[in-house]
Amino acid sequence: MSEVLYQIMGRHRAEPLPERKPPWLKVRAPGGPNYIRLKHLMRELDLHSVCEEAHCPNVGECWDHGTATFMILGDVCTRNCAYCAVAHGRPPSYDIEEPERVARAIAQMGLQHAVITSVDRDDLPDFGAYIFAETIRRIHEQMPGCSVEVLVPDFQGNEASIRAVLEAGPEIYNHNTETVPRLYKKARPGGRYARVMEIFRLAKRVAPEIPTKTGMILGMGETIEEVVEVMRDLRKVDVDILTLGQYLRPSDKHIALDRYYTPAEFSQLYDAGMEMGFRHVESGPLVRSSYHAWEQVQAAGV
Repeated sequence: MSEVLYQIMGRHRAEPLPERKPPWLKVRAPGGPNYIRLKHLMRELDLHSVCEEAHCPNVGECWDHGTATFMILGDVCTRNCAYCAVAHGRPPSYDIEEPERVARAIAQMGLQHAVITSVDRDDLPDFGAYIFAETIRRIHEQMPGCSVEVLVPDFQGNEASIRAVLEAGPEIYNHNTETVPRLYKKARPGGRYARVMEIFRLAKRVAPEIPTKTGMILGMGETIEEVVEVMRDLRKVDVDILTLGQYLRPSDKHIALDRYYTPAEFSQLYDAGMEMGFRHVESGPLVRSSYHAWEQVQAAGV
């Protein structure tokens, strides 16, 4: 075992939770000129962003820098993950014109890298894959120099849906692992850990030239040993980019927060991930899957 991994093993829990968030989790309230401009643009084009729907702590920073993660296929999810702030229930029918509006917004923003995600749409025959693929195609048509990262649901492991998105040619194929296998039933009852690994195996078979990416949120009751084991599993299926961030409980109805990871622990997990062979690891308390996405692309040499 390497020295880095040896140092972070054996620390299952932090001290009891403090009454207030640690200072490294405090962020500036949003409100800069670009934030206001993007908010107006989203409303004008009737678009959703995961930045808002998931209560992301980085919305002010990212929007002030002119970047946003577009959430297609509506804002109501068919699943009810215990850590997620996005509304769940029966979604309305999807909007066939949405890909064009997303591409138009990205063109108006002049983005070099766009991130597209969605709610789970288990109610649709293709689980939403067509709209993802069409959105990729429209962005490439309107903004040929803009790279597209898709953060996709699992499509219930459906090979045809996964292939449809990959064949549309995204520059990065991202699906979040979220947590360790032991916590899936509690935190992500609609998901399957083994399915996640199979998705990445399939992605590399179908489009080996497209980098794969995944993310985990930490602090829901996992041990560091379990996190490291998941990281090893992800390397076995050739995942290229990994993000690690702190879980922040959206409300009292969501899964309880077990611990705060320190910046030093995130730094050690970064070192461990790079040692394992990931092309890039983004690891820190405020990191989310699309946080600093353009910088991640550059760092990974995509």
